[in-house]
Amino acid sequence: MGMFSEGVDVVCTPAGQPLELTWAGRQYTVCAEPVRWYERRQWWVEETRAPLGTGPGLVDHEIWRVQVRLSDAMAAPGPETSLTLDLTRSISSGRWRLLRIHDALRPQSA
Repeated sequence: MGMFSEGVDVVCTPAGQPLELTWAGRQYTVCAEPVRWYERRQWWVEETRAPLGTGPGLVDHEIWRVQVRLSDAMAAPGPETSLTLDLTRSISSGRWRLLRIHDALRPQSA
């Protein structure tokens, strides 16, 4: 599993769930139901104090695990492979970042 932070463009459903993303110049479509959770971040490293009522976004990261495939227009011929990615969305700015690529969850070729 690789872990890093890189900006991605994400198109969401009206409910805010990831539907498509563009990463490294390639377009991907979400091919399975995404899973969302929140993780604590070390906010005290970046902020001197947390004002009352600012927990979401300051204290917690919104994380989405998505399984994606290359969009049809860009897919190479042959069996379709999917990637499992962890994305985070900044609640204050709305920006998306790619956090993890789960190599172990990627289908293995024979």
